[in-house]
Amino acid sequence: KMSAVFLLLLVSTANVSAVLEKGLPRREPRRLSCVRCCGPSEQPVSIISSRYTRMSSDPAYSVPKVQPTIDITILKGEKGEMGEKGYPGAVGKEGERGLRGLNGRKGQKGQPGPQGHSCKQLYAAFSVGRRKPLHSSDYFQHVTFDTEFVNLYKHFNMFSGKFFCYVAGVYYFSLNVHTWNFKETYLHLMKNEKEVAILYAQPSDRSIMQSQSLMLDLQEGEEVWVRMFKRERENAIYSEESDVYIIFNGHLIKPAVE
Repeated sequence: KMSAVFLLLLVSTANVSAVLEKGLPRREPRRLSCVRCCGPSEQPVSIISSRYTRMSSDPAYSVPKVQPTIDITILKGEKGEMGEKGYPGAVGKEGERGLRGLNGRKGQKGQPGPQGHSCKQLYAAFSVGRRKPLHSSDYFQHVTFDTEFVNLYKHFNMFSGKFFCYVAGVYYFSLNVHTWNFKETYLHLMKNEKEVAILYAQPSDRSIMQSQSLMLDLQEGEEVWVRMFKRERENAIYSEESDVYIIFNGHLIKPAVE
């Protein structure tokens, strides 16, 4: 009996296998084929990355996007040193004039100035001339004058031929002479004992008018005068009794203390 049962089971199993083989379609073995997945300049994608791409495209396998936040204060470095000063830029356009400001406070009263001289006049002027010609006989020869046009307060001494400064300040002086034919003309305009300007004309067959002028800052007590300077040649200035060819002028422009 046991043998018969065993044989029956074998027959049944064989029949079932035959039925299953006839009912189910056979699957052909899958053949692998090469598929181009990237261009010549691209790198091949790994199997894991391609799988991740398929999974991420599928809604069932979508992965939530994560946006990390970075604390910038952690990455901020220390403050650097100040750089060198740059070149100045171009000058801008001049702005409009602003409104006039308020008046300032009145200042304190100043100290009184030095007491002036009750008899002193803050004016000085002279104009003198010479009608006689003059030849230099010495190395230095003082020039005097014989005609007085203007001599305010007698500051010019007609006897010595010198202007004496009574009022300190800035003065203007001018000297005009007439040269002599074939003779040299050489004069010094003097301040005290020092020459400060020269009037010169070379010898010529024609006589001419020659002039010199300058301004001087004088202190009280200083003197201004004219002298002739003789060299190898004869030195002379021309004039006539009927007319004046030699004139010396001076006047105060601005006193030192007003």
